[in-house]
Amino acid sequence: MSSEAIKTSVFSILGNIAFASIKFVAGVLGNSYALIADAIESTADVFASILVWIGLKYSTKPPDENHPYGHGRFETLSTFAVIGFLVISATVIAYESIQNIQTPHEGPKVFTLFVLGGIILFKELAFHYVMRKSKETNSSSLKADAWHHRSDAITSVLAFVGISVAILFGDGFEAADDVAALIASGIIIYNAYRIFKPIISEISDEQIYEELSNEIIQISKSVSDVIAIEKIHVRKMGMVYYVDLHLIVNANFTVMQGHTIAHNLKDEVRKRLPEIADVLIHVEPDRVVVN
Repeated sequence: MSSEAIKTSVFSILGNIAFASIKFVAGVLGNSYALIADAIESTADVFASILVWIGLKYSTKPPDENHPYGHGRFETLSTFAVIGFLVISATVIAYESIQNIQTPHEGPKVFTLFVLGGIILFKELAFHYVMRKSKETNSSSLKADAWHHRSDAITSVLAFVGISVAILFGDGFEAADDVAALIASGIIIYNAYRIFKPIISEISDEQIYEELSNEIIQISKSVSDVIAIEKIHVRKMGMVYYVDLHLIVNANFTVMQGHTIAHNLKDEVRKRLPEIADVLIHVEPDRVVVN
């Protein structure tokens, strides 16, 4: 799972380097600030993808004496960095767009539309590929990286529209692609917010994993001598989950019997849900709590 996530992050790095270069050259030669702004966003994507790669590398290190819960938070921290790069790139694009709108300049060249057409297609495909990998690996930083690709596709679409308007309508509409770049910066900020919200929930251990909790409860029903699950708390650490739960068993069982039932439940949960790294179980007698 972790190796797939790392390979996907390398794909993003190489793709962003290639397209940032193509956009910048085409933007300068084609006299299109929308395309140059797109290149700026892709350059930020390169650094963001490198941070995702670093975060994934560190987050997959096994637990040690000083980090008994592993190093999963590194992946979360890299996601914050990705959000920061989104905000910075959007701010730079917005500022430069406003400057260019106020300054008379020559309109963009037709060939930039063909460059953008290829970029839009690739970036949309890259979004779906990286998003699929983020779901397969349960990686929040890959999800953020996928939205970087989608943001890139959106800015490219808007640049395509702006350049088309500037070319079709000619004099007086030279700034159309700059306006498109300005609109794109707002969309990038919105996407940054969409990534930021669930990450805050993750890092604050908010209980938002109801579906996973219900799966664990269903699994517990298949384990012998489990009466019920009284409480269950789930926290996400990088690409894995840690679970704390209260298990209710017969009050007449010995400590050894309760211990065995708890281990049987833990083993069954981890076997059927490999994304769960560990389960901490507190055993309760049924005469104290009846569910």
